[in-house]
Amino acid sequence: MPNIARSAVEEIVRRIVTERFAGAPQAPTLVVDASARHMHVSREHLDQLFGAGYELTVYRPLYQPDHFAAKETVTLIGPRSRLISNLRILGPIRKRSQVELAFTDIVSLGLENVPIRLSGDIDGTPGAFIMGPRGIVELKEGVIRAAIHAHMNPAEAAYYGVKHGDEMKLRVAGLAAVTFERVHVRVDKNVLLNVHMDTDEANACGLHLAKEIELVK
Repeated sequence: MPNIARSAVEEIVRRIVTERFAGAPQAPTLVVDASARHMHVSREHLDQLFGAGYELTVYRPLYQPDHFAAKETVTLIGPRSRLISNLRILGPIRKRSQVELAFTDIVSLGLENVPIRLSGDIDGTPGAFIMGPRGIVELKEGVIRAAIHAHMNPAEAAYYGVKHGDEMKLRVAGLAAVTFERVHVRVDKNVLLNVHMDTDEANACGLHLAKEIELVK
């Protein structure tokens, strides 16, 4: 058998590896954020709270394109006049107003029967009073505890083998390791891969210290 130069062997191996993995999809960048309590506001309610024709002012951009934390804040009034002040509004303006709280916020306010819902699913939820600098709005419904969820675009959904409405698991390693079992998948062509959990969930898993996070089907 003829001797084969080492350089030739290395070249053959490189070619085989390149051909084998050239078409392999690259794992998308996974960003996990703790979503603090906040409000989404409708045009009608923004006018009532801040004045007719008022426009939100960008305080800082959020991870998703065209989404931002506004400079504007409001006061949330619960039963027996319990308050959460400086509740930040997130933009852009929505069709319907809603307030997203963590469980500890709900207890602090004295609210009852606040369900875990996906953003926008507010039918039949409790309401509250919202006070702004120019007026007060009574929300008949719209207070929720937001369900943990993953935003992703169609290419990212294809990578994970999931579709809109599916559920996944989020594994957070570390000293306070936690696996979240019901991460709702929300697919939209205009978003980036991003898991949102509330502050209670983030504290429970030590998110700010976590270095190994995995989203699995």
